[in-house]
Amino acid sequence: MTTRRDFLKNLAIASLATTGLGAVSDLRRIAAAATLQKAEFSDYKALVCLFMYGGNDANNMVIPTSATEFAQYQGPRGVLALPRASVLPITITNTPGREFALHPAMPHLAQVVNTGRAAIVANVGPLLAPTTRAQWQNRSVPLPMNLFSHSDQQGQWQSAISDEAPRSGWGGRIGDLLKDANGTNTSSTLISVAGNNMWENGNTITSYKVSANTGFGISYYKGAAATDPLSRAVNEMLGRPYANVFERTWVDIISRSIQNQAAMQAALAGASITTVFPDSGLGDSLQLVARLIAARGALGVKRQTFFVSIGGFDTHGDEQLGRQNELLGEVSAAVRAFYDSTIEMGISQGVTLFTASDFNRNFPTNGKGSDHAWGSHHFVVGGSVYGGAMYGTFPTLAVNGPDDAGQGRWIPTTSVDEFGATLARWFGVAEPDLHTVFPKLSRFARPNLGFLAV
Repeated sequence: MTTRRDFLKNLAIASLATTGLGAVSDLRRIAAAATLQKAEFSDYKALVCLFMYGGNDANNMVIPTSATEFAQYQGPRGVLALPRASVLPITITNTPGREFALHPAMPHLAQVVNTGRAAIVANVGPLLAPTTRAQWQNRSVPLPMNLFSHSDQQGQWQSAISDEAPRSGWGGRIGDLLKDANGTNTSSTLISVAGNNMWENGNTITSYKVSANTGFGISYYKGAAATDPLSRAVNEMLGRPYANVFERTWVDIISRSIQNQAAMQAALAGASITTVFPDSGLGDSLQLVARLIAARGALGVKRQTFFVSIGGFDTHGDEQLGRQNELLGEVSAAVRAFYDSTIEMGISQGVTLFTASDFNRNFPTNGKGSDHAWGSHHFVVGGSVYGGAMYGTFPTLAVNGPDDAGQGRWIPTTSVDEFGATLARWFGVAEPDLHTVFPKLSRFARPNLGFLAV
């Protein structure tokens, strides 16, 4: 008879085969992901994805401030250009002769950059191959599907698959590889504080969803010994014999969910931190992530990914300056508090947070906002980050310039694959297995951007 484990492995491989990944080597690598030996680690590491939904205008988040480059920035931006006196200078040690600043709403994150524990990765985006402006214009290299589309670019950022509809995310595929490091607690490998997401979709495991405001699990269920009507009904339902395979599977899933809920609640009951988080949606989400990290010992886990998000960045004709000021202020304060909490817990070198978004927004203004673009800038924050530095290549801020795909949409000079592989390597993915997680990684020259100590 086929065991349940073998069935799940074969099902994962078969489902991936139907996605048309194409190359036999890709299929072999993904098949290998289901049969790897147990991963063992003596340390703990957490990888936190902060996704900014809607397409953050990174042109106003990281700004060049030397006289020539600031003039290039100021002209086409029109009413969106920030006054030079308002931006926050940051110390970037590896760009001699060039100076940069952050958006004025980001003083907390600027402090982390200046203390060397946050780095900027410039002009990142989905790519199928390194792409120049000439290659873009001639369509002489493969290009991601449906560029400048919210849903497609969100999926491509979270999956690192840009030539077809993705069915798994690169965070989930990392979870497939490393879940055995958590023993029987594989449900705690991938945790989302923002509902369903592609990034944590694995082939053999998926994310456990929690809520920063309302808890998690079946909130009305009080346990096997409870006498309230709802709990009694659940216990009766779970105790019945079921002949139908789908009914039995459903009961099995609910039973595991209840077990996970009890384990998580017990672990969190003994996990406390004193760091003060801002009173905001993102602040609440990252505070819960911090508490879950504080509970790592009780949960018995070695590797965890977390997904949090903030929305509202789709600022076409909105009052983009005011909206972004509010959103980036929330990001800055919440991320700084989260980083401070990892210091409090003595685990800062084992926790890395990175930002991601659908895409950048185009460089010229459309009035009060700006439209969908492509390559964007992002932060990486944590005790193992070689911070106070910029990685990748900052674009030339010129409409119809060498980095422009048209209308001020920067062609990425760093791929999501290179960005993600650098994070995955630090997290513990073995060098050969990086190509399981990022099937197109071999097309790019920089599988390690160097912003993390491994």
